[in-house]
Amino acid sequence: MMKTFVLAAMLLAATAQAETPTASEDIAAINKVLNTSTAAWNAGDIPGFMASYWQSENLRFASGGDVNFGWEPVRDRYLARYPDKKAMGELIFGDLDLTFLGPDHVLAFGTWRLIRDQDEPHGLYTLILHRLPEGWRIVHDHTSVAAE
Repeated sequence: MMKTFVLAAMLLAATAQAETPTASEDIAAINKVLNTSTAAWNAGDIPGFMASYWQSENLRFASGGDVNFGWEPVRDRYLARYPDKKAMGELIFGDLDLTFLGPDHVLAFGTWRLIRDQDEPHGLYTLILHRLPEGWRIVHDHTSVAAE
C-alpha cells in the first residue's frame, strides 16, 4: 500500500511539473508582453499598449499622487495625457528586474525614459504581473517621474 501511495505521489508531481512552465519560459513570456507594449507605445498605439494590462475594473495604476482603478479609466488617462505620437515620444525601458512572488505573480521593477523633442522625462516603475488565462498581464502599475 505504501509503495502504491509513493508511486502515485511521484506520478502526480511529475505531471504537475510537466504542465508548469519553467521560469525561463515565464521570463520570456513576460519580456514579450513588455516588449510588445513598448513597440505599441513607440508606434503611437495606446490601445495596443494597453493590451498588456488586465482588462478589469480591479486594475490599479498609481502615478503622480493619483490612483486610477479599472482598465478603461487607465486607458482614458493615457489618451488624455498623450493625445498623439509626438506627445508619446519614444519609450525606453531599462534595468528590468523580475522577482517571482509565486507561480502566477511577478514583480517587475525598472526604469523608463521618454525621448521627445522638447524633453526627456524619466523615472521608475514597479509592476505586478499575474498569469491569467489570456497570458501574463499587468494588474498593478506604480510609475514615478524623477525630480529634476
